[in-house]
Amino acid sequence: MLVPADLDVARQHNFLLSALPEDEWQRMKPHLSLVDAAVKDLVYEAGLPIEHVVFPVTSVGSMLNDIEGETAVEVATIGREGMAGLPVFLGVSESPNRVVIQVGGALIRMTAVDLRTFLLGDGVLHAQLHRYVQATIVQLSQNVACNRLHSSEERAARWLLMTADRVGSSEFFLTQEFLAQMLGVRRGTVSLTAGVLQTAGLISYSRGHITITDRGRLEEVACDCYGIVHAEFEQLRSRSAEKRRQ
Repeated sequence: MLVPADLDVARQHNFLLSALPEDEWQRMKPHLSLVDAAVKDLVYEAGLPIEHVVFPVTSVGSMLNDIEGETAVEVATIGREGMAGLPVFLGVSESPNRVVIQVGGALIRMTAVDLRTFLLGDGVLHAQLHRYVQATIVQLSQNVACNRLHSSEERAARWLLMTADRVGSSEFFLTQEFLAQMLGVRRGTVSLTAGVLQTAGLISYSRGHITITDRGRLEEVACDCYGIVHAEFEQLRSRSAEKRRQ
């Protein structure tokens, strides 16, 4: 995907940043940089100090839980609705999970030190991040139940819809490795699951390039978890739009 021309354009794609009043945005802007991130770029590592937070624009981050001897499992996705680096906002310098780029694209980066300092002003971003924490908790808790109770096809449909929401497009690139981490399965199961959805005419999948060809039917296949998480993030999006109008 194309990288937006500048920070002012890029911010409009991120729900948190687009909600900021102009004066707050202008105070924050000098501390930001616009980056074109590639698939598998590391945002931060588990157990190490988080040096930067990122606000995805057209990219999507993947929060991974690495279990020794097992396939890494994705516990949350982070796209244009939020920020990767919530532990910094919560006053913690490290995370037990690592975050890597799942779908390449643009993101806005800020040092953890600058974010902590900026949030001392207790502006709109502070309030928006509190709401984003709530939405993330819903996503994490729903994922736990989903991975325990639902089939690989239901989970795949949910994750593909969530990724499309975060990218803002029905087309994106997603490797088999990430699909396996999304579903908490091995790569062989990924091929079978993607094949079932493709044969049904719901997606087109070739060499990592995914196109959702029938979103309505894909939503019917997805478990109820998608609707629950989607509704929570829609509330965040609606609040951001309301802030922009004020």
